[in-house]
Amino acid sequence: MADSLRPTVIRKADAATFMEGDEFCRRYVSTGKITFGTSLLQPGQRGAIDVGHPDSHEVFFVIRGHVQLQTEGSEYFELRSGDAIVMPEGVPHTLINVGDTTALVSWSAAPSP
Repeated sequence: MADSLRPTVIRKADAATFMEGDEFCRRYVSTGKITFGTSLLQPGQRGAIDVGHPDSHEVFFVIRGHVQLQTEGSEYFELRSGDAIVMPEGVPHTLINVGDTTALVSWSAAPSP
């Protein structure tokens, strides 16, 4: 059976916005199967700790900038433009802009948290 979702354009101005610490987030879509958004961090800024998603994998892709993703266990993963990381289910994490320019990171979680 085909999914009832139709192709849908979501404009930046229509995305839901919220803050997670210093991290400015846009949630473009959440369908119940996948969630997609972006995060913007100025140099030196840190996002709030995301407690992780118990039933979802999350992918981060660095569109622009230089960030570190820190897990609750104090593991650090350095990511630059073009890099991606997959977070397992339920792992708390935070993003930190360690670069000298604005960082833009896209994130997706599936199934939707």
